[in-house]
Amino acid sequence: MNEKIIHLESIVKNYKVGNQVVRALRSVSIDIMKGEYVAIMGASGSGKSTLMNIIGCLDTATTGKYVLNGNDVSSMSDDELAEIRNSEIGFIFQVFNLLPRNTALENVMLPLVYAGIKKTDRKLIAEQTLTDVGLDDRMAHRPNELSGGQRQRVAIARALVNKPALLLADEPTGNLDSKISEEIMKLFAEIHQKGNTLLMVTHEEDIAKHAHRIIRLKDGEVESDIINENPIY
Repeated sequence: MNEKIIHLESIVKNYKVGNQVVRALRSVSIDIMKGEYVAIMGASGSGKSTLMNIIGCLDTATTGKYVLNGNDVSSMSDDELAEIRNSEIGFIFQVFNLLPRNTALENVMLPLVYAGIKKTDRKLIAEQTLTDVGLDDRMAHRPNELSGGQRQRVAIARALVNKPALLLADEPTGNLDSKISEEIMKLFAEIHQKGNTLLMVTHEEDIAKHAHRIIRLKDGEVESDIINENPIY
């Protein structure tokens, strides 16, 4: 596990709010290796969402260098960033972001449409991915026919379907009760054990303890970066 998937070097992000300049990130440098399972923590306003958006190529740094899986994305255009997002990153959000009129299978097939995979292959790949997350009997159901935990599993399958280099999870259990949260974290452990690189933003200590490394931000800077010797499985 000596290959870097994320290299952040002196990342600064400033926002202008009226006449004020808000310094959201102040020279953040982080390396994450392929196959790592990392939690990013911090209080509201610590910069963790800003950092997540930059890592996910949803936003760009004011200054600094960002290399994702060998691609220097620091100076890419919006179109190039969109291409990197589609090919390299799988997103898992707190609010699921599923299309309400589409079945679970159709939701999971969507990234494969953008990737230009032919229809018969799309269906097979999406079916297998839904089976992998334990939803082989829910493929024809629409989101409103699924529980919160099942909807999050659909969202996880959609994030995995393109076999991205990096999985980004933003408060993935924020809308789930504690029992369902544990089930989702167990699924994350299985996904990680298959060799996936997993980066999770959370404010919940008990959720972060599932990760193998915990990075804490405070006032836009890395406050601590520790290996979790006893991750929860």
